[in-house]
Amino acid sequence: MKFDAQDCELVFKKQLTNTIYDLRLKNKSLAEITKPGQFVQILVPSKTLRRPISVCDVENDTIRLVFEIRGEGTQILSETKVGEFINIIAPLGNGFDIAPDKKTIFIGGGIGVPPMLYSAKQCGKNATVINGFRNQKAVILEEDFKSFAGNVIITTDDGSYGIHGFVTQPLQEYIKNADMVCACGPMPMLKNISKIAKENNIPCQISLEQRMACGVGACLGCAVAVLDENGSQTYKHVCKDGPVFNSEEVVF
Repeated sequence: MKFDAQDCELVFKKQLTNTIYDLRLKNKSLAEITKPGQFVQILVPSKTLRRPISVCDVENDTIRLVFEIRGEGTQILSETKVGEFINIIAPLGNGFDIAPDKKTIFIGGGIGVPPMLYSAKQCGKNATVINGFRNQKAVILEEDFKSFAGNVIITTDDGSYGIHGFVTQPLQEYIKNADMVCACGPMPMLKNISKIAKENNIPCQISLEQRMACGVGACLGCAVAVLDENGSQTYKHVCKDGPVFNSEEVVF
């Protein structure tokens, strides 16, 4: 597959929290082929390596990106002004395999919440959304999920909003009536979600957060341990083979 870099106009920008920004890039041709769970590689001025950002949503001819400032590169990206152009390679990776008519639980943890928006939207009222945050100030996109999902549950580590605890607590209840689980977030969270899904014989797909360089499988820098069909450990690359994997093949 050939990956072409394209300049996209920034048509919307909003700061959601002290460190999280919401950007929308206009590019009709890319928006039409972007699938839930995929990501883009963004060229940041003065930086050699592109920054991988998960797709939060696709609306008409725009690709929505919600990201957190985690270093100098994302700080520079957050300073981009509406009307300026951002160079991206997209869409990249393999996304979620979603059946709109199936009752699916979509789970996000922290900055793993944004990629679940476009994913959950595919199921509409059949989607149960469970999102976990550190505290109330960190909660994002709640109203976006509520605009279409059948049920939206928020958990916070400190109990300042929603359910006091982790996403695995409401999952234990709602998984009994689910056909599928899709999740994105920190590895410990994904490990526990995968365990609960396996115990309940519910298929589970997880999107892994991994440092990337090229984003297209050339540099081999985002390898993750997985089990092959014979149960032997091998390696796949999050950018090319993922970021979404069947939870039972990932070695935690």
